Amino acid sequence: MLTSSPPSERQKELYQLAESQGGYFTAKQAAALGYASNKRIYHVRAHNWIREHRGIYRLALFPEPERPDLILWWLWSRDRSDRPTGVFSHQTALGLHDLTDTNPAKLDLSVPKHFRRGVPIPEVLRLHYGDVAAEDREILHGVPVTNSLRAILDVWVEGSLPKPVLREAFREGMKRGNITKTQVATSQLDAERASALTEIRKGTK
Repeated sequence: MLTSSPPSERQKELYQLAESQGGYFTAKQAAALGYASNKRIYHVRAHNWIREHRGIYRLALFPEPERPDLILWWLWSRDRSDRPTGVFSHQTALGLHDLTDTNPAKLDLSVPKHFRRGVPIPEVLRLHYGDVAAEDREILHGVPVTNSLRAILDVWVEGSLPKPVLREAFREGMKRGNITKTQVATSQLDAERASALTEIRKGTK
């Protein structure tokens, strides 16, 4: 009778890593666990792994997350040390918070000012260069997303949606508790976003 061999320690470590990232992992993460290039090629050919993008894989038998696209492009935003740096923001964040009905063709991803990749930016992404403070982000679908207030202010400053739509999103965020009075009062905002918040609040009283 044939029996499958128990998973090795390396396989267990890879599974635990992938589990924390919706079943996804990078080539460098796999290499750090001892999966050399020839081993990675073997696992793709054996259909144990699926190569989703350059340097990004997914465990074939791992249940697909609700938003695999978010995890894939978050991992794409990794820096030279293989650390993902992106935060989903602007209209994409508003949609993830279910505060607007807009469905933009591209995913908005905020990356650090000095973020650079030696490959073309995928057409599905619209990059915004700027830092997002820890207090302005939260985790949705396993990836960093700007919180409701920051998303509304970013889009207001950008001018990509009508102001009445954003005022309604602000009202809805306050109603649901996504945005709190304390958060509004204590948020550390630059001049543009502070001015935007003042305008929004005037129009929602």
